[in-house]
Amino acid sequence: MDRRDFLKSASVAAGVVAGEPLLHASSGAMLYRVLGRTGERVSALGLGGFHIGKRDLDEAESIRLIHEAIERGVNFLDNCWDYNDGASELRMGKALAGGYRQKVFLMSKIDGRTKKVAAQQIDESLQRLATDRIDLMQIHEVNRLEDPDRIFAEGGTMEALVEAQKAGKIRYIGFTGHKDPYVHLRMLEVARRHGVHFDAVQMPLNVMDAHFRSFGQEVLPVLNREGIAPLGMKAFGFGEILKSKVVEPIECLHYCLNLPIAVQITGIDSQKILDQAFEAVRTFKPLTATQVASLLERTRAAAADGRYELYKTTNKFDGTAFNPQWMNG
Repeated sequence: MDRRDFLKSASVAAGVVAGEPLLHASSGAMLYRVLGRTGERVSALGLGGFHIGKRDLDEAESIRLIHEAIERGVNFLDNCWDYNDGASELRMGKALAGGYRQKVFLMSKIDGRTKKVAAQQIDESLQRLATDRIDLMQIHEVNRLEDPDRIFAEGGTMEALVEAQKAGKIRYIGFTGHKDPYVHLRMLEVARRHGVHFDAVQMPLNVMDAHFRSFGQEVLPVLNREGIAPLGMKAFGFGEILKSKVVEPIECLHYCLNLPIAVQITGIDSQKILDQAFEAVRTFKPLTATQVASLLERTRAAAADGRYELYKTTNKFDGTAFNPQWMNG
């Protein structure tokens, strides 16, 4: 990264887009932001769906953690049709009983690349989550250059999503991916050609991203210009970033909270991690460009070759690569 790009990344990370500062409002222990042009008010931290369905986490404890997160102010819940063979959605569905569903903005994802498979997955997610409506449904793992073509082809994913939206099964539509910012940009380009404006886009955003295949530099400004809600994930790179020993967990979350995004989704699988997330919110103050530049300078060498962002450089986190049947039926 040359000096010009470095300063550009520091500016974006400092919450400045097209000269406008990042706006946020606090309420008690949580920060709230607007979800793009939808106008929905969402918590700046979202509870990740993968971790709450892990086999080594007791179901009762996962439900308790979801309840406590909601009671402390988290209202954005993440999930996916394929997480833990459906256990994540099943647990979240149980947790949202008894009035909790009305307190949250519920998001899930599907893998299907055909209309038939996508429609089946949407209905299965609704059933598992025990709800008649999912607030945001996203196309999962748009990681390949050919994914946009398949999604927008006749009989593709978008047809199922549009029909589900018209039927009231889902409210908003987005997509996710973690491989390369160019794939995201191509997905947005193909969507424009088909007259589609996504409501949200999810991508890896963290202290290492600015230096290597940067979603923060390449995709985030585009989303903000077009009124598409940016959703961040992998604040810790699935734990790999912390192994670098150059940054602390709270610093990682502060960096993400400082970005011009709607929500940073983070995995929570214990009371300690839940408390850590809320401590990051409690202690967060907008970072200056100088503070961000200092943080990025500290992470530059470790991040340069992507060794701590394995979701970009390997197929370790590409669930659909190992399970093509999820996409094709």
